[in-house]
Amino acid sequence: MKNILLIGLGRFGKHIALQMNQLGHEVMAVDVNEERVNKVLPFVTNAQIGDSTDAEFLKSLGIGNYDICFVAIGGDFQSSLETTSLLKELGAKLVISRAERDVQEKFLLRNGADKVVYPEKQVAKWASIRYTDDHILDYMEVDASHAIFEVEVPETWVGKTIGELDIRKRHNINILAAKKDGEISITISADTLLTENVTLLVLGEYKEIRKCFHI
Repeated sequence: MKNILLIGLGRFGKHIALQMNQLGHEVMAVDVNEERVNKVLPFVTNAQIGDSTDAEFLKSLGIGNYDICFVAIGGDFQSSLETTSLLKELGAKLVISRAERDVQEKFLLRNGADKVVYPEKQVAKWASIRYTDDHILDYMEVDASHAIFEVEVPETWVGKTIGELDIRKRHNINILAAKKDGEISITISADTLLTENVTLLVLGEYKEIRKCFHI
């Protein structure tokens, strides 16, 4: 369980609050808008109405006590930038800020953000990859060149074992797990037999995965 400071309770911030609540984390939610604060009260540990560009207000929250500070402010980049910078100055351990454009991402990183999330861009990339090939069931980017894909077992692999296919050596891809009827099995070995009703979670370079599975 982590202590989270969440600043900005628009649509994106509200979804973060909901997810953090489901994961069992303690969340302090902050926004200048009283209505937004009231809407997330059932899902957070505590909440305050306040201006995050006010250094004294931020100090009163005890910034050093939070494991993660999320800056989810949307539509007001100046406030987002100022808040990000102030959080770092006040000793925040980890600041994750939201960007809405490429240029914002650069400024946030230069002014105190440890990480930047760009929801629209990231979801657009995920959706374009996920839904343009019938064999891809899910996708998660690991870094700029590596990803984890959930893919159907190719027809030519059905009835063969992982050892027979020698997937790691031939394709430079690691099979992390197999999934059947919604259940994930991480017990994978050279003797694992691949069948039609199984999907695979594979890790590798994006270009190698595309080549292997004809994506």
